[in-house]
Amino acid sequence: MLLVVLGYVWPEPDSSAAGRRMLSLLQLYRQQGWQIIFASPAEQGPHRFELGQWQIEEKQIPLNDSAFDQWLSQLQPDVVLFDRFMLEEQFGWRVEAACPQAVLLLDSEDLHCLRQARQQAYVAKRPLQQTDLYSEMAQREIAAILRCDLTFTISRAEMTLLTEQFQVPASQLLYCPFLLDEPLLVPGADFSERQHFISIGNFRHEPNWQSVLWLKQQIWPLIRAQLPGVELHIYGAYPPPKATALHAPKQGFFIKGWAENAHQVLQQARVCLAPLQFGAGLKGKFIDAMQTGTPSVTTAIGAEGMGDGNTLQDACSDHWAGLLAETAENIAAAAVRLYQDEQLWHTKQLLGYQILQHNFARSKLEPAIWQQLESVRLQLTEHRAQHFYGAMLRFHHHRSTRFMGQWIEAKTKLAALQQQLAPPELKESI
Repeated sequence: MLLVVLGYVWPEPDSSAAGRRMLSLLQLYRQQGWQIIFASPAEQGPHRFELGQWQIEEKQIPLNDSAFDQWLSQLQPDVVLFDRFMLEEQFGWRVEAACPQAVLLLDSEDLHCLRQARQQAYVAKRPLQQTDLYSEMAQREIAAILRCDLTFTISRAEMTLLTEQFQVPASQLLYCPFLLDEPLLVPGADFSERQHFISIGNFRHEPNWQSVLWLKQQIWPLIRAQLPGVELHIYGAYPPPKATALHAPKQGFFIKGWAENAHQVLQQARVCLAPLQFGAGLKGKFIDAMQTGTPSVTTAIGAEGMGDGNTLQDACSDHWAGLLAETAENIAAAAVRLYQDEQLWHTKQLLGYQILQHNFARSKLEPAIWQQLESVRLQLTEHRAQHFYGAMLRFHHHRSTRFMGQWIEAKTKLAALQQQLAPPELKESI
């Protein structure tokens, strides 16, 4: 059996939660003995995972090029997985034309339309409104979900939003959070042996960057005033100059950059700080924090989807592996309390371990996930017959994108031909 993954980017598990999640999905198929090809039009970054060590073939693919169609047609994969809805928009029509009987899977990562709506509300300095969700991005993303046979959905809260707010059939959604292998826990130092705060997250992810700014401008000065000798170490891949400019050792504010081993740096810290004001999906930083026994302070959005709740922002401090707060003053007070209260710290550490065992153990989740995947694959005709709207969207969308893609390909070839045939003195002007 063959799985072809069309990746938005090459997986970087040490740089982002998205990279780790992609590897967990690849592992799901590897354990079932499938052959896997990972293909992407993106450039390969310095922190990418070497898929060859997992016997996964890597393929660089072009955009708007019929060579892709020929390649996929020869392969005839059993399943094609689109990494984010943008890849389904780009390649969906080509996949359907080349291998119409392949199961179409979409990994949404998180709901982009929800993250965008929250970010826009944040920028406008107002609460999220229901109408914010009905954006152009939502139309694109929900349409891609409907066109696919199944969509990996990382959060129960987002599954509820999709089924109730957008009327997506539950039979087209597959709940699949982070899948953690045993051992779930990484032994770390105890309370008295740990010191300082830590914040970690890819700087290219806007919620993480805004969190760092909030820490620098408002929250950290309040914490530092009460704990003058304590430091905040901020880790994350791809720090831009505007981030490194925040480095201020005299204030105990350290921009550390990329962490080669996130677990190692988290093991040394006493408290993880991640005051996220917008975002979506599940946050990998808190998985890492719980695995290393490091309680955290965040917002309801930060903790969303980590527990058993099925609605947005249903998290509360009583059921979180740390403390939750929403204002700079309350976040700072929670951070100081958790940093100093050893009994509370141990209670929250234990709660983190329980959350991991209950909600993220691969051995507990994987059988039901694989059963649903195989059920759709083995009954694909019947499954698609139940979802007429998806077939209708594929028909109209694939025709329009097909002609656009072919026009771009023809235009590119014409420009290359003109460059080739032009006199030497004119080539630079074409």
